[in-house]
Amino acid sequence: MAIRRVCDQDYEETTALARASTKLHHPWVPSRGSTRQEFASYIARFGQPTHEGFVVCLRQTEKIVGGVNINNIVKGALQSGASGYVAYASTTGRGYMTEGLDLVVRFAFSELGLHRLEANIQPANTASLKLVERLGFRREGYSPGFQLIDGVWQDHERWAITSDMMPPAAHLRYEDASDGF
Repeated sequence: MAIRRVCDQDYEETTALARASTKLHHPWVPSRGSTRQEFASYIARFGQPTHEGFVVCLRQTEKIVGGVNINNIVKGALQSGASGYVAYASTTGRGYMTEGLDLVVRFAFSELGLHRLEANIQPANTASLKLVERLGFRREGYSPGFQLIDGVWQDHERWAITSDMMPPAAHLRYEDASDGF
């Protein structure tokens, strides 16, 4: 597995994957527009110091199997961010997102210098809850009406991991989009 920053060239592939994953994503993931302009706006967010966006790829084929964002990055005394992620229906159940999210968490702690990363997950989204639990996140609380998803304020469980909770990694495999694979 590898991660790299999401880029304009990912529009076609990620849009097709998202369309094919509509049933998997509902009701967990907010709807996002699928026009090229809406994708360009999405990519533009990652030009700000408060957001990072990655795709999770198979190293051998460069095929995208998921995506992970780090949102609301705060530096200074907090050194924290909030993760959001999405798997795609064609590749679920193979451990790709476990490995991909692990790479992003390690990137956040090493390259971005963050100390804490949160994941806010709807209580019935058991696959997502199991994912963060596998990676060592701990449940910290419950947030009623936390996120607006398709017009409804959804409750979420709040999970987090800190840099001191991470076991050492044998190797990291993240790459800049300009470097390729």
